[in-house]
Amino acid sequence: MLLALMCAAAVALSTGVLAVLLRHARTLPVATPNARSLHARPVPRVGGLALWAGFLPAAAWFAPAVPGGAAAWVPAWLALVAVSLWDDARGAPVVARLAVHGAAALWTAAWMLRVPGGMLPGIEPAGSYVIAVGVAALALAWSANLYNFMDGSDGLAGAMTLIGFAALGVASADDALRALCLALAFAAMPFLMVNRPPARLFLGDVGAVPAGYLAAAFGLAGVVRDAWPAWLPILAFLPFIADATATLARRLVRGERIWEAHRDHYYQRLHRLGAGHAGTLGVYVAAALGCTATALVCRAVAPGFGGAALAAWCVAFAILFAAIDYHWRRKPSATR
Repeated sequence: MLLALMCAAAVALSTGVLAVLLRHARTLPVATPNARSLHARPVPRVGGLALWAGFLPAAAWFAPAVPGGAAAWVPAWLALVAVSLWDDARGAPVVARLAVHGAAALWTAAWMLRVPGGMLPGIEPAGSYVIAVGVAALALAWSANLYNFMDGSDGLAGAMTLIGFAALGVASADDALRALCLALAFAAMPFLMVNRPPARLFLGDVGAVPAGYLAAAFGLAGVVRDAWPAWLPILAFLPFIADATATLARRLVRGERIWEAHRDHYYQRLHRLGAGHAGTLGVYVAAALGCTATALVCRAVAPGFGGAALAAWCVAFAILFAAIDYHWRRKPSATR
């Protein structure tokens, strides 16, 4: 009953805040068409505020039940919301923004990888704990940023939030994590209605950065709590992870300036090859549904095959990206 109430509250609050945002759309910060944009007109970009309004009741009720308690993730999440809203509204300095991302990631990793009475089994002695925290912090920081990279085509961020967190909620063996993930998924439902093509709102940094952080933070919490195997949260968000990671790797190999705005993500190339917002959304939603269905079936029927399923989906994305690259090379340079 409590879970149902939290999910209903998430939908109601998210819908209410979206109505207010849309009513005052002309006064909101906007995503102005630029070097990385796929739009010809400005689009308001603080739709993430509606997401967090819907998520807040579940966060307030269940936060202490996450490994490390509320202190492990709530301060970091709020700090990311604050710095990201600043960035949406006025443009936060890159150094300040990344410093908050790094500090939030380190804070959460350090708290979650400790348990009452000592460190988690398997990461002792202290040196191993430091390494584990460093690796987890990198994953948290990367997840926060990669989610933001993918908030550029209509519906992608809303659909991934709904599908990915719903999969975590359904798969969870931990009641608190189930409630938190499902509340966030339900809060994303109304947002997706205004984020789908033609988008009237984007998540913006205030939505995308904290959502990416929570995908990794709850994923880590579930592994610590044994709510799901380590491969499951990766598979649940693999479309975003694969695209952003492969794009970064390709740009690094080419010696490009990775900090500069660009339109070279695979979803951006797919869009520019003619798929448009609707076609790109269709491809990535199909991939997300396939990944999450695989994850849930493996979780329920054959957990031992989860790692192999993840590897198989990585191969599938490699083939998809290779096909996009092939057609991209054949596209006349003047129309790229």
